[in-house]
Amino acid sequence: MMIKGRPPRLRPIFDSYDAPPFFVTACAFNRHPFPSLRTTHEAFVQYATRAQSFNIAVGRYVILPDHIHFFVRGDRDFILSEWMKGLKRGISNALADSDHFRWQPGFFDHLLRTDESYGEKWNYVRNNPVRAGLARAAEDWPFSGEIVYIDRA
Repeated sequence: MMIKGRPPRLRPIFDSYDAPPFFVTACAFNRHPFPSLRTTHEAFVQYATRAQSFNIAVGRYVILPDHIHFFVRGDRDFILSEWMKGLKRGISNALADSDHFRWQPGFFDHLLRTDESYGEKWNYVRNNPVRAGLARAAEDWPFSGEIVYIDRA
């Protein structure tokens, strides 16, 4: 049976692994900056925290001026594309007072298969604010954190 929102090439992976974590990137349309990083951050944290009651764990994340990186894991019924629609809608609603904010259609996701890829992705992502000249050290960037501890892929 094909599950809507999951590419057919991944069916064998979903059938053989429990709750795979995804590395996700979502961008603002044409990479225009979010009207408010603080509001974007607050809306993201609120949505990600509420996800726990639906067996969805949002792990580490970094919100940059025009895109968001995060790790998410759901149960076997989790459909990432549907959840992402809700996340984008929640952030957009929080930014409703801002002029013409829009998301880039779709999002990038990568299924993580090993602890090594999780650690490598996180180390790269957490240093994005430093590479972009937004912070001196990764821990100084106020728009990053962890909602739920995801210990491994």
